[in-house]
Amino acid sequence: MARQLGVETHVLRHWEDVGALVVRRDSKGYRVYDDEALEQARTVLKLRRVGLSLPEITAATVPVKETAQAVVKAKIAELEREVASRQAAITFLQHTAECRHRYLDDCPDCAAFAREP
Repeated sequence: MARQLGVETHVLRHWEDVGALVVRRDSKGYRVYDDEALEQARTVLKLRRVGLSLPEITAATVPVKETAQAVVKAKIAELEREVASRQAAITFLQHTAECRHRYLDDCPDCAAFAREP
């Protein structure tokens, strides 16, 4: 299953250890990576790729829909703040690249950007 997902086997064991992945065991205690475990692991991998931490994934995959939705909505808000911050950085850098002033300190617009939080 690790090979199918493109991860190391220790990653799957770690996901299981922290509760992000539930894997059935056979009568001898060996992990059984069936279709259900594979689908669950794919979900964990996708959620990792979109930025959720393992604790967030564990919380986002609980059976209580409201709890899961709250985690996802919080991540959306965090990503939106990050996008706004990156867009402000792009705007500032575009201005500095095109600024007619020799030094950024001489430019009132650059100074205004610098004062923003």
